[in-house]
Amino acid sequence: MNIDTILHYIDLYGYFIIFVFLFFGIVGIPAPEESLLFLIGVLIVHHKFSFGWAVLCSISGAFSGMLTAYVCGKYIGYPFIDKYGRYVGITKERWEKARGKFTKNVYRTILLGFYLPGLRQINPYFAGISHIGFRGFLLFSLIGSILWTVPFILAGYYAGGIFHINPAYVPYLGVFFLVLFLLYVTINFFFKKRKGLK
Repeated sequence: MNIDTILHYIDLYGYFIIFVFLFFGIVGIPAPEESLLFLIGVLIVHHKFSFGWAVLCSISGAFSGMLTAYVCGKYIGYPFIDKYGRYVGITKERWEKARGKFTKNVYRTILLGFYLPGLRQINPYFAGISHIGFRGFLLFSLIGSILWTVPFILAGYYAGGIFHINPAYVPYLGVFFLVLFLLYVTINFFFKKRKGLK
């Protein structure tokens, strides 16, 4: 989806489209949500949005997406994995091992997972499948939604106030964050591999 399409939807639907994009960004396929949040900050500077409403819709969209994915994971996830997991290599042993690692640091994973594309989409499903307590998930999802959306909007807001930022270039920010994520995964992989050889 290009910037013109996004701006067209923003003009048509306003705040609602912020909620929808972030909701489906969490429950659906990984997308450059960071770019969208940064763009929202830039558009606030250009008086397209009110700061308060934009932040509220962003947090609500991400948080609702987390809760929806958690509920889907809890009630649909495990029966689906149990029935079809073996076809993609998810055995009961592998599942229990992955579940053990996840539940060991579950709340930290939920919070930090917001900053990792792909992981933020998987986390709520995995939490639901693993039957993580709803109250704890609710609290940490809300905190994570705030700590993820607000800094990116503020970055766009302050950068847009200092520099003239053409909204057409903002999606490239998503590519930048994807490169950072892949770099992090690669370094982490080699670090663990090297540690395992010692």
